[in-house]
Amino acid sequence: MSNRGVLTFFCGKMGAGKSTKSKVLSVEKNAVLLSEDDWLAAHYPNQIHSFDDYLTYSVLIKPFVKAHVQNILQTGTNVVMDFPANTVSQRAWFKQLCSEIYSQHELVLLDLSDEQCLARIAKRRTEQPERAQFDNETVFHHVTQFFQAPSDDEGLNIIRN
Repeated sequence: MSNRGVLTFFCGKMGAGKSTKSKVLSVEKNAVLLSEDDWLAAHYPNQIHSFDDYLTYSVLIKPFVKAHVQNILQTGTNVVMDFPANTVSQRAWFKQLCSEIYSQHELVLLDLSDEQCLARIAKRRTEQPERAQFDNETVFHHVTQFFQAPSDDEGLNIIRN
């Protein structure tokens, strides 16, 4: 339906620039920006201390986020989601979110090397020392083992950056 907003979401390894790009695109597209980090911090303050904690709480907010985003898209407003779409199942969730309300989507793929991502993480750790617990090489390698690059057979509108 043409009166639906477009959902933009991101795939890229930790440190690839998903949050930075989401802020830029939300301005360019006059879109509502939703950040998973913000939602998790608001709903579960000081409760995420490990990657497993993140996975647990991330799943818990999904039903609320989905309904919220669908309501926004149905008004004709564009939405940019700074939530990861780094696995096949994460991307399927975004695709289902859109297909249920006949909204268009675009997946922005930020394809950087491990070295580029690690350099950005090191810089971010210096600029935002409060993130040092998670912004380090050990966490990067742990998280990266789950990364799955999108493939054409997933039926996504992929924009390569």
